[in-house]
Amino acid sequence: MTTEQQTAAAIAADNDLFRRALVDPIAAFDRQDQGIEGEAVFTQGIFALGAEAQPLIIGAVAVFNYFSEDNDPHGEHDFGAFDFQGTKLFWKIDLYNSTLTAGSENPLDMAQTRRVLTVMLASEY
Repeated sequence: MTTEQQTAAAIAADNDLFRRALVDPIAAFDRQDQGIEGEAVFTQGIFALGAEAQPLIIGAVAVFNYFSEDNDPHGEHDFGAFDFQGTKLFWKIDLYNSTLTAGSENPLDMAQTRRVLTVMLASEY
């Protein structure tokens, strides 16, 4: 495995932990007890689906595991697409610095990295 592949695999593992922590907060502390900082945001389209739909959607994002070369070409588990009650949804994780002003210079360093997961209707992309 190349260094690039090792880095991608480590980022994927952290992204998976972050997503699982949306429904299981203890999961965020599985990596060296540092925790994985971040937040999840919904677009207006997701809010329009109603308050009852939102926990179901975040649960689907948390357990998403349908990664392939087509939807995850870099192997970082940072994007997913699924159908929710007949509506196509996307989610995306972006890795920022701790002040959310630029991309993280070292995505493997939890002290320097803050994740932002955005959930949206595919039509909002």
